[in-house]
Order: sequence, then C-alpha cells, then structure tokens
Amino acid sequence: MRKTAFLALIVLIFSLSLNAFTLGDLGEFKFEKANDNVYIMHGPEEEPSKKNEGFMNNPALIESQNGLIVIDPGGNYNVGKKVLAEIEKVSKKPIIAIFNTHKHGDHWFANKSIKEKYPNVPIYALTYMIEQVKDNAADTWYGILDRLTGNLEGTKPFTFPSQGVENRQTVVVDGQTFIMRHYAKGHTDTDILIEHVNSNTLFIGDNLITNRFGAFDESSSIVENIKLLEKIKNQEDGFKKYTLYVPGHGPSSGEISKTIDPFLNYLNIIVAGAKKAYENDIPSYEIKSEVHEELKAYHSWDAYEGQMGKHLMKAYSEIEMLDF
Repeated sequence: MRKTAFLALIVLIFSLSLNAFTLGDLGEFKFEKANDNVYIMHGPEEEPSKKNEGFMNNPALIESQNGLIVIDPGGNYNVGKKVLAEIEKVSKKPIIAIFNTHKHGDHWFANKSIKEKYPNVPIYALTYMIEQVKDNAADTWYGILDRLTGNLEGTKPFTFPSQGVENRQTVVVDGQTFIMRHYAKGHTDTDILIEHVNSNTLFIGDNLITNRFGAFDESSSIVENIKLLEKIKNQEDGFKKYTLYVPGHGPSSGEISKTIDPFLNYLNIIVAGAKKAYENDIPSYEIKSEVHEELKAYHSWDAYEGQMGKHLMKAYSEIEMLDF
C-alpha cells in the first residue's frame, strides 16, 4: 500500500513538472506567496525576447473569499495561457477581476487568455490608459513585442480593459479593497499604482524596475518618476509604510530602501549628469563616459548598454525644458 501511494506521488510530481511554466535555462516560473493573500510570479529580469517568449513582468494574484484578482497577467496570449495554468495551481477559485497598471503591452496583452475562460471578468485600468490603447498604443506595442519575441499569435483581437478608474478611486472586489493612485507623468502618463489595503501591499508597476532597464517614451518623465519614488520612500502624499512593495519588473520586498533605492539612485545619477552637461552648455553624449563611471553598480543590469545613453538624453531634454 505504501509503495502504491509512493508511486502515485511520483507520478503526480512528474505530471506537474511536465506542465510547469519553464523557459529553457531561465528556469521555472510559478506564483509564490509573498504577503497574506498575495502571490507574485517574478518574471525574468530582461528585455522581451524569443528566449523568454515575451514574459518578463511580475503578474500578481490576490485571493479573496470567493475568487481571484489578477494584476498585470503578462505580455501575450500564449504567455497568458501559461500564467493562467499557474494560477490554477494556487487556487481553483474563479478569476473575478483584473487590473492593468499601464499601457505597455508586456503587462496586459495576456488579458485575452483570462477573458476567454471568464468572459464576464471586469478589467480595470486608468480611463486615459484605455483611451490610449484603443487609439494606437496597443498596435505600437504589438509591433514591438512581435518583432522581439515572435510569440504574439492569438493575441489579437486585443482584450482591452473595460472599467475605467481615476486617481484616488477605491475599488472593492469581494471584500478586497484597492486604492488607485495616478500621477500625470512618471513611467508613462497612463500608470496607476495600486494599494491593496487588506494586505498592506503597494503595486508600483513600472515606476519601479530592478535589475533591468526599459525605455522612457514621449509620455514619460524621468524627473517626475524620481519625485514619485521619493514620495513613496518618504511616505508623503498619502503613501505609508507598506508590508510589501511590488515593482513591475524585478524582486519584491518589504524593505523600502532595498526595493526603491537601486532604481531611484540610478535615475538621480542620470539627472545629475544631464544637469551638469546642460549647465556647462555641452551635449549629453560628451558627459556619457563620466556618468558611465558613476554607474558601475548598474553595468550588469539587463539592457544597460542600450538604454543608459537614451536615458541621459531624455533627462537632458527634460532639464532643458524645465530650465533648472
């Protein structure tokens, strides 16, 4: 009898391993309990690629009494199917709500995979974000991710968010309370930070990234991103001390400085370098090597070589406009 039970257990483990969400030598990805009823699947800390199939964000899962709430399910339909399978290993409860933090497709294109199984699920996002993705932001990101990953089959037609939210709005889902925070500029002009009151968790989205770099587009502001992170760190403008801080990419932590300081310090060095170039009436590229030396701690971050110079130029243009 013991032998039979042991063999059954081996078969079960083998079956689960076959169905695990694996990405070659990047390893296995699953939801892990991070805080009370909050689970996080931390994606690879790198740019979207064929290797990672376009999965590189941090999908989150909140379990309520009667269902599951998902934040940023991922970057395409195929990834979404795998994320959904991992969700079902945590709980068989139905998904009753989705939140999308901003317009970049690597965070919300997987909506379709969940909506396919739960057609009535409400999907929350900033009202302006919904307008933007329905205009041209979705197609722009489809082109970017398709070129980089080649894994967007089935992602169209897009499943857009359906429920618009605004700054400071409270959304209650099955006894779980979420407070929305929007700032006009930061990572983009469509971001929401989400405070989950029940677990005292703050989902910061791509206003905070660790161990990798992404682009700052025309709707973003490095200067305003710094101001926002400083508000969080200093517990200003309604922010408080949270039990868990969840970035859009990179590890989550309950230690505020450990979580926020790496990216905040990087941005401050970039802005200081750009300001120095502006004050000395030289173009940003002439100070790039000096800034590069100050950023030794970040040379190993993914996409550093491709993004640092662009960030410096972006900061310079902002300083020029603001005339510091």
